[in-house]
Parts: sequence; structure tokens; C-alpha cells
Amino acid sequence: MDLTEFPRVHLAQLPTPLEPLKSLSRELDGPDIYVKRDDCTGLAGGGNKTRKLEFLVADAIRQGADTLVTVGATQSNHVRQSIAAAAKTGLRIEVLLEQRMLRDDDYAANGNVMLDHLMGGIVHHCGMVEDLNVAGEELASTLRVAGRQVYFIPAGGSSVVGTLGYSGCATEILAQADDMGLQIDTIVVASGSQGTQAGLLVGLANSNAAIPVHGISVGRTRDELESKVFALARDTAEFARVTAPINRETVICDDSVVGEGYGQPTDAMIEAVTLCARLEGLLLDPVYTGKAMSGLIAKIRAGLYKKGQSVVFVHTGGQPALHAYRTTFDGQ
Repeated sequence: MDLTEFPRVHLAQLPTPLEPLKSLSRELDGPDIYVKRDDCTGLAGGGNKTRKLEFLVADAIRQGADTLVTVGATQSNHVRQSIAAAAKTGLRIEVLLEQRMLRDDDYAANGNVMLDHLMGGIVHHCGMVEDLNVAGEELASTLRVAGRQVYFIPAGGSSVVGTLGYSGCATEILAQADDMGLQIDTIVVASGSQGTQAGLLVGLANSNAAIPVHGISVGRTRDELESKVFALARDTAEFARVTAPINRETVICDDSVVGEGYGQPTDAMIEAVTLCARLEGLLLDPVYTGKAMSGLIAKIRAGLYKKGQSVVFVHTGGQPALHAYRTTFDGQ
């Protein structure tokens, strides 16, 4: 796989750091935890979607698009970064935000939503729909009829084009670990729209690196998520002409920390966010990294990851969403 064969625009500050979390590791008395700081990609608050958008926006420009359309939940990190990418590259963007739950005024208008408007995105809203990508395609069709040249980006940027970004991230992690003399036993990452976990699997397979990637679900059941991650990883490998096989048994997801559903706070998430803030000065978000870290902590406490091992936690960003969950952390 040669990523230089694919169109790409520069949006992210790369490579992002790979850092030890020494205080958290001591507190949990388990493996050595490292964090891949993809919250530091640099575009409008950073986050994992910026890697994907480098390829997606380049593909849109290659196809002659003048307008991007994408979708997400109300506090979507992907939508925030997509609007920023459009601003940076001079493209128009219209987005559809799905109201998956009712919380309070902070959730409806603060955090990512405030930034969406600040950066000039044209924001549409809808209630819960059966398939958000289908609803987004309908918006794109309406704009095409009106004369726009539209490029549609699915939720999370998780197409075979977008997933290339995390194939490259896997290579970056391996190079950093090699420079540090670090042997990675496991990579842990929040898994929602599948592209980040799928891309890591493709990149590791391409490098013949047999490192497990454990996806912590933020919404879907384990079986559904594993099926979707596998399908996207397989399709991305074919698209990128990766000859190493993507085996179904390498796709590992855990749905034990979802709680009541996507975006719904849990006590374990609050503990994880608070621990990382107070022990490491590291800010997680309530929807993705907070729940993923709570899953990692639970596995350490259960003895699944032990002293002497090294675990890399991929920080996918999302800190602006903390401002939408102010009342969740009152009194912490």
C-alpha cells in the first residue's frame, strides 16, 4: 500500500505524539499505558476525522466538487472537523445533525454546535432517522438539483477513501514505537462509525504487524460493530491494493461500556474522564474517548491487561463536546 498514490490535502499536524501515561499507569497498577494523541491533529480543535478528511477533501476536489455534505449526531466531532476542512479549502458545506437524544441547552447549542456555526457551516437538523447516511444523500440530491457539485461524506468519514487515513496512522504508530524501543501488545480505540478501527487493521496487516486492535463500542452491539468493521476493513484493503488478508478473527469489539446508548453518560465514563484530567492533564470527551477509556480501565481491573504489557490508547479527540456536558461533570 502506497498512500502517495491517492490524492491528499494537508490538514493535519502529523505525526501526532505517542506519549506514556505514567501517573494513570501507576494508579491502575497494570500495564504501561501510552496515548496516541490524535486530539492534536490541529484542525479546529483536532481529532481523528482530520486524517480521514485529508483524503476525502482531496477526492472531492479531484471530482470537481464545490460543496461538501456530511452528517452526524448533534455534537458530532466529525461534522466540526468537516466544516473546518471546508473553510480551509474554500469549499461550501452543508451538514445534517440528527437529534438522537434530548439533554439541555448546552447539548443543543454549545460545544461542537457552536463551532459548526462559527466556522460557517450551513446546518440542518432532523429527528432520529432509520439511516442517517440515506438522509444525508437526500440533502445532497436536493443540492445537486439546485446546481451544486456535491461530494457526500458518510457519517464519520468512514468510506474506503476516508479509512485510508488510519491505515497511515497505523504505520505512524509502528514507526514511533520502533524509535522508542516499545513493543506494543494491544491498541485500544473507541469504535463508532468503524473507519478508525478498520483503518488501523488495514495498516497493521499491510505492515505484517500482529498487534490486536480492541474497539470499544460507543453505540452498537458487539456483533453488529464487528461485522461492519470487518466489511469496511476488507473493502479498504481491496481499494488500497493491500495483499495481506484481513481475517475476521482479528476484528475485536467490546460493547460492555455503552450504557443506555450513544452519547448517554455513564458513571464509568465520568470516572475515566476525571482520572485522566486529574492524573495526566489529559482531556477526554464524554461520547467516544471517555467510554473507550472506561473500557480500558475495566479490562485492566479485571486482569485482562497486566503489568509488563504495553497498551496504546488512541485518543480520537472530541474535547469541545465537554462543553455540551457541563452539567454531567458539575461537582466532580
